[in-house]
Amino acid sequence: MNRTILALAATLLASTASASTLIEHATGIQVDAAGHLQHFTGLLIGDDGRVVRLLRAGDPLPKATTTIDVHGQTVLPGFIDGHGHVIELGAHALQLDLVGTRSLRELQQRLRDYAAANPDAKWILGAGWNQELWPDKRFPTAADLDSVVPDRPVVLGRVDGHALVANSAAMRAAGVTAQTPAPAGGEIENGLFVDNAKELINRAIPEPTAADLDRELAKAQDILLGFGVTGVGSMSTALGDWQAMNRAGDAGRLTVRFMVYADELNLLKEVPHPTAWLYGDKLRMVGIKFYADGALGSRGAWLKQPYSDKPDTTGNRLHSDAELRAMANTAAAAGFQIATHAIGDAANAQVISTYEWLDTKYGLNRRWRIEHAQVVDCADLPRIGRAHIIASMQPTHQTSDRLMAEKRLGLARLKCAYAWQSMLKTGAKLAFGTDFPVESPNPFPGLAAAVSRQDIEGQPPGGWFPEERLTFPQALHAYTRGSAYAGFAEDKMGALDPGKWADFVIVDRDISKASVPELYRTQVLETWVGGKKVWSRAPAASAPERGR
Repeated sequence: MNRTILALAATLLASTASASTLIEHATGIQVDAAGHLQHFTGLLIGDDGRVVRLLRAGDPLPKATTTIDVHGQTVLPGFIDGHGHVIELGAHALQLDLVGTRSLRELQQRLRDYAAANPDAKWILGAGWNQELWPDKRFPTAADLDSVVPDRPVVLGRVDGHALVANSAAMRAAGVTAQTPAPAGGEIENGLFVDNAKELINRAIPEPTAADLDRELAKAQDILLGFGVTGVGSMSTALGDWQAMNRAGDAGRLTVRFMVYADELNLLKEVPHPTAWLYGDKLRMVGIKFYADGALGSRGAWLKQPYSDKPDTTGNRLHSDAELRAMANTAAAAGFQIATHAIGDAANAQVISTYEWLDTKYGLNRRWRIEHAQVVDCADLPRIGRAHIIASMQPTHQTSDRLMAEKRLGLARLKCAYAWQSMLKTGAKLAFGTDFPVESPNPFPGLAAAVSRQDIEGQPPGGWFPEERLTFPQALHAYTRGSAYAGFAEDKMGALDPGKWADFVIVDRDISKASVPELYRTQVLETWVGGKKVWSRAPAASAPERGR
């Protein structure tokens, strides 16, 4: 009897160990390690959720426990968004959404509607406005908000996250008066708070509860999976955000893989060194994020020469050279990778110099990152490659910023702006993302922008500085292998190579053959993480499964 039970148990264990899933009849596309487009027709996934092998046309089909026929649909590696703000994405989706407002009047109407629908909200928080989309391009003021909601604090963030507007009630709650000076690296004007000045208001906003953060993380993951994003470089992560991610991991609710970059040195006490991968390679604290300047839209980007449309300013320098070096050295000595926000040419030059200095102490293999690297002096570009710096860039920033950037800088200074092809030619590594929620986390507009330098309306004809366009394989590489490499995760994700996690998406068209307008319209049908389907656009129409 005992022998029979043992034999049955052994049979069950053997069956479980050999469990596998075969994805067949796929139009599979990825970029290989050399940067060439690679096609495959099937994918064998082991019971551990990792890729066993890719199948090419003519290969015999292996046996599998479960076989899924995708009927020629396109299969891609899951996208890795190299730079996003995870909790903010969920928070923005649950707060007052101001993305796409076309005028101050529309902002005010959305605020009015939200206030009426949320009468018990003690503070009204929202984000996403961009005055560059409004007819007069004027920044909103406290008075503009007071005319709609005078009796409750209102704080509305600009789309880039580098400015906010607060009403009088919010300023009173924060103890800000007309006599309050702007801090170094910040500006205050009529209720508008830019860069370092934002903290004067933010410190008064009630901290989100653990339940709030859990809800925001869940919402963010759902949004990301719907766009085929299976991995993220989670930037400027606060302690509460990190704790929410760990709670989700403990509860088995982490579905996206997060490479986490702490908000400056604020987590060093709680997380003194990079962590190992946690929760089945779903979470790792890998680096620390610093800021060298602000954003172009709010004229906070730090420039070598004054703004063309405001000659009395060169933007906001957030740290002296000595300060940035000291902070970076503290992070590097603790073993962290460093990612530094730099948009203006002066900020980029400062960060390059800081990394060159770090290289003399720590060597060339630490993968220092510049986040955005938007406006670079052409003379500084070769230094990025020589220092082995990763350029973490966002293609849709170029299409969103184009007209505004021309006004801010003039065409001459834009020769080496958003310079993706030039970056590659220096030997730098490219990692692509979206900077969500500044831009949508949808990677397909980013691919379209990268290969065309045109927006969704096809503007400008021929592309903006078209010499900076990428080939399709270059763009796909930056959104997959490149962003995985940028987070020291190239052995786990970013491609469907044997031994890596079976993180993939099924989409509604062959994007390797799609026109630019078709790329913009691409939709995800299913998203899989670790060999399991975690998101589906139409569950009833999902590909049928059949047993062995």
